[in-house]
Amino acid sequence: MQISANGLRFEVDDQGPADAEPLLMIMGLGMQLVAWPQGLVQQLLAAGFRVIRFDNRDAGLSQHLDQLGVPNIAIASVQHLLRLPVRSPYSLADMARDALGVLDALGLRRAHVCGASMGGMIAQQLALLAPERVKSLTLMMTSSGSHRLPGPSMRVRGALLSRPSDPHDFAAVAERTYRLFRLIGSPAYPAPEAELRQRISASLRRSNRPRGVLRQLAAIAADTHRAGQLGRIKTPTLVQHGDKDPLIPVAAAHDLVRRIAGARLDIIEGMGHDLPEQLWPRFVAGIRSVAESGGLTDA
Repeated sequence: MQISANGLRFEVDDQGPADAEPLLMIMGLGMQLVAWPQGLVQQLLAAGFRVIRFDNRDAGLSQHLDQLGVPNIAIASVQHLLRLPVRSPYSLADMARDALGVLDALGLRRAHVCGASMGGMIAQQLALLAPERVKSLTLMMTSSGSHRLPGPSMRVRGALLSRPSDPHDFAAVAERTYRLFRLIGSPAYPAPEAELRQRISASLRRSNRPRGVLRQLAAIAADTHRAGQLGRIKTPTLVQHGDKDPLIPVAAAHDLVRRIAGARLDIIEGMGHDLPEQLWPRFVAGIRSVAESGGLTDA
């Protein structure tokens, strides 16, 4: 369904009883709400949650902001490395306000929040911006954004910056996406090729917004002060991260638990930067456990 929030239009998927524990799930860079697999959603529903997924601005079926132009990512990357200010069309804090707007539109005063990758960065901003709205926080394969942390491997950097052989050819775009997903995926839990290709094809047919990805990348690069603010977070927090993540190395997880008082750490052996089906029960158990710490009675 489409809703209005924070002055924009968002595509929202809301499943589960209205009086169940609300769980807002925030996806990562360029990803759509369907990147939270329906099988994982079903397990979360069975665990007693009302699961709310949405497409971030500039992704999926939510409002696209092409009128804001396309940032020069090469320049933004150099500025980021040199610790110079990075100009971005919008900020991760703006995207956190989007998430708050989704809760407002659904009439939810408080919710548990789970964010993956860039979605975890947005979730951190949400907990900083409106701590009274966040009952618990699950941060999956994400980072504080500290300059001291290692970045992606050179091979992954190259894959991220690569372009399809023909950006207008569906098969070429799908092949480029497949190679990237295979590179950053979990070595201990590789997705079957046919299944991964089918998921990629379905996602691209739903929406493909490469310019939106660039604007979101600029927002990440511009978000340089979040790490120093994380000590303010008092929300019960769980950090889940794979020890084989080549996109956001596992050092980022250890950094997060040092910065967020009382945060729990779950390092998953053999996991990369994806959500393998074999690990869904572990994700659900973790989300349920930290949610219990945050209270399961006041929605």
